[in-house]
Amino acid sequence: EVQLVESGGGLVQPGGSLRLSCVASAFTFSRYGMSWVRQAPGKGLEWVAAVDHGGNSTLYADSVKGRFTISRDNGKNTLYLQMTSLKLEDAAVYYCTPTITREYWGQGTQVTVSS
Repeated sequence: EVQLVESGGGLVQPGGSLRLSCVASAFTFSRYGMSWVRQAPGKGLEWVAAVDHGGNSTLYADSVKGRFTISRDNGKNTLYLQMTSLKLEDAAVYYCTPTITREYWGQGTQVTVSS
């Protein structure tokens, strides 16, 4: 059974940092471009960042560009999102998912930004 398990969320003050992780199992992680997607309370899904299957190319939503960094370690089947200079509007549940197919989803990890 394919599993994506996100972790690393928590409560942080504005301006703070967090590093999210997503560990994948039971699918060929290294063949998939992967994305982070978030959902704030009462809002729809928002794509945040993507990385290609090899980790060589990245894309970011304008709202996080310059503050977030997506990366991956295919040897560990793990996707990362380093988040810095967090803002109130970054508060959401963050999910990892294959960029194109979005066929697999984890349970998400909650990021709360509050002073």
